[in-house]
Amino acid sequence: MYHLDKQITRTFKAFCDENRLQILAMLRSGEKCACKLLEELHIGQSTLSHHMKILCDSGIVVGRKEGKWVHYRIDPEGSAQAIALLTQLTTCGAEEDLDASSCEQVAG
Repeated sequence: MYHLDKQITRTFKAFCDENRLQILAMLRSGEKCACKLLEELHIGQSTLSHHMKILCDSGIVVGRKEGKWVHYRIDPEGSAQAIALLTQLTTCGAEEDLDASSCEQVAG
């Protein structure tokens, strides 16, 4: 369970900042060079590096180095894992043997 908790923390940390959400929105249209992200976000390179490290550590974004720049894209597998984590966290009975009626009682 510890490994799962750590991954949950990494994943949801990626979503809890406005700049990172803007980066994800920009990456939805495809791979982007860090230089393009810098232009659009109007932040410094060290700030972008910080945000990209968090996004990459979560597994949602991957980067590849080309020359002096890194090109980033959303990783479909990491995105699917984030969706699975959210589903697991928000599905009644995911870790317990609760039936639907128990789930309604817990929620109500």
